[in-house]
Amino acid sequence: MSLITSSCLLLLRSVSRNITLRRNIHPFISRLYTEGSSQTTAELSKAQLQKLRDQEQRFKRRLRSVHRKFAEVPENSELQGQNHVYFEDGKGIYRSTLAQDEQEMLEVFSADWGGDGYGTIQRVRLSPSETMLAVTVKKDHHEETRCMLVHLGGAILHQKALLVLDNVLSFEWATDDVLFYSTQETLQCLHVFRLHLSNAGVQTTLVYEEKDPEFFVEVSRSRDQRLVTINCSSKISSEVWFVDSKTPLLFPTLIQSRQPGLLYYVEHSDSYLFILANTGANQEYQLLRAPLTSPSMSHWVPLFSAVPGTVIKDMELLQDHCVFTVKDSQCQLHIRTLTTQEPYQLNTHQLPHWACDLSPQRVGTVDRGSFGFLLSSPVHPPVHYLYNSRKQKLSIIEDNTKYISLTDFNTTRLQAASQDGTLVPLTLFHMPALSELHKVPLLLHVYGAYGVDLNMAFSPEKRLLLEDGWALAYCHVRGGGECGLAWHRAGSVLQKRRGVEDLAACIQTLHHLRVSHPALTALTARSAGAVLAGALCNHNPQLLRAVILQAPFLDVLDTMQDPSLPLTVEERGEWGDPCIKEHRDNIASYCPFHNIRPQLYPSMLITAYSEDHRVPLSGVMKYVERLKKAIQMCTTRVDVNARVPAVILDLQPGGDHFGPEDFHLSLNESARQLAFLYKELGLDQQKKQTETKRTVK
Repeated sequence: MSLITSSCLLLLRSVSRNITLRRNIHPFISRLYTEGSSQTTAELSKAQLQKLRDQEQRFKRRLRSVHRKFAEVPENSELQGQNHVYFEDGKGIYRSTLAQDEQEMLEVFSADWGGDGYGTIQRVRLSPSETMLAVTVKKDHHEETRCMLVHLGGAILHQKALLVLDNVLSFEWATDDVLFYSTQETLQCLHVFRLHLSNAGVQTTLVYEEKDPEFFVEVSRSRDQRLVTINCSSKISSEVWFVDSKTPLLFPTLIQSRQPGLLYYVEHSDSYLFILANTGANQEYQLLRAPLTSPSMSHWVPLFSAVPGTVIKDMELLQDHCVFTVKDSQCQLHIRTLTTQEPYQLNTHQLPHWACDLSPQRVGTVDRGSFGFLLSSPVHPPVHYLYNSRKQKLSIIEDNTKYISLTDFNTTRLQAASQDGTLVPLTLFHMPALSELHKVPLLLHVYGAYGVDLNMAFSPEKRLLLEDGWALAYCHVRGGGECGLAWHRAGSVLQKRRGVEDLAACIQTLHHLRVSHPALTALTARSAGAVLAGALCNHNPQLLRAVILQAPFLDVLDTMQDPSLPLTVEERGEWGDPCIKEHRDNIASYCPFHNIRPQLYPSMLITAYSEDHRVPLSGVMKYVERLKKAIQMCTTRVDVNARVPAVILDLQPGGDHFGPEDFHLSLNESARQLAFLYKELGLDQQKKQTETKRTVK
């Protein structure tokens, strides 16, 4: 499996905010509402609210249409075993025999087998000889998961799960009867267990316990199926243990003990460990090798480092090749391959200019000679590529001509000079030429935390906006991971304000290039990205007309001052420790909630979830209340005819911080956001005027 991709996805789920709810949720949950004490507050009238709902229905119809248009694009839903190919659709897993294209698909797993409302598949693993299947499913509207084990021999149609394990996050088979898994409690993963299925029964053994709450533990497996690894990661260091599948009942072996500042991941091939560690120049990742029998750092030998101006984002180890995903200074994706035997041969493979997201395909129990992946961008649907190590060739493996031809848009890569002179990458998608974007609406995207890249996978909603004439900008600010580990360090802890400065520079650069203007500019962010968005609104509200925040983290200071919360200690490496005066003063200087002031803010649509255990809902409520009071204080001193920003809190039921899994609920949420954008930017009125002119003519 991909090293950094696997670990970072799990880490991302662990680092988003958590808080214990301190107030009762009233019966208005799940309806759109605003609050305020007078007509001068940012409050929608009933007529305006109904208008927004009418627009929501129109956009919902349009979204259904665009989803249908791209319904047949490739998905990462296939897993190949020794004798069968498996397909997963979120609710069930089906299989057919290899080399038989036309046959009935047999259901081997249903997400409803566990009962209690569990119903969305999260992770799937086949045992080495394909006799057992392990699957985690997530409860709808919640984050709790359970792992179900299914025996694939004999008659499997309609059979129930052989065994059910609660609160399992990551898991891997060592053999057909030995499974290693990590458990999650209060959003922390600190324990790894070994499950042994034998004729004598089921035996469960604790094989690893993490004592440091700053670390997060997950289980993975080498691509050659030889090693199960236990990866322990904090914001600043990591440690890996391994279990050899030839001796799965022995306790794990340590590769290299944790050291401050050392991050590493491991793969295995031909009795060698291939290690991706931040031991390269400027503490960036490089590839090293060590014998399995002597795994410690003193035996690590460097094999490959990225050229200056590029950084390694991920690695896939094939039978005789390493495949690296790298990004250059403008966030352009590249593929580089390295043979794993002397004489080492390094090759570069060009990817399409529009490619922004590379998603490795699921790896089954066979074929170590190729690497399949999906390439996409927010506005370009996925295309299936395959790298064949034997032919050393990169090719498209499916006939997706009708999708590949969707290049009737521009992908422009820019750089914005931030306040300290740092050049910040900026990716812009647009239909008209760059010189013709002055009057188009602009939607900006930002995250800038935890060393995580912005999500730039394909989105039918973004494609709809593009075809409607919007320009879409993705701001790769410091604090994110787009430009490597140093890029993250430059925007974390005491440097967190740099991300806000980078965001402001991106917007100002676009406006200077005559890409839209403030009255037609909107910003969207979710979770920790709301810290930068909220700080920008406090200090540069004139740059934007509208803001969309989802599950937003807005009260950094109060949350980080409460060490009793499960993730507060773990996240000090990102935000700082308020017990240290310098850290506290720094957090207070940018915290969105604590820097609200009387002024005209952009209009805001804030979506929160009533039982979200990662974002402080009480903080969101306090933020909305204080923001409306600040706007009210400002609007009472200005012209009564001046624009009054709308502040809308959309409080939805459920506790899934990442939004609804259900397609229809997700569609409702997206349609509501689009209706809000069009209304606040005046685009709905423009459309009506255009339609009226056409009728008159």
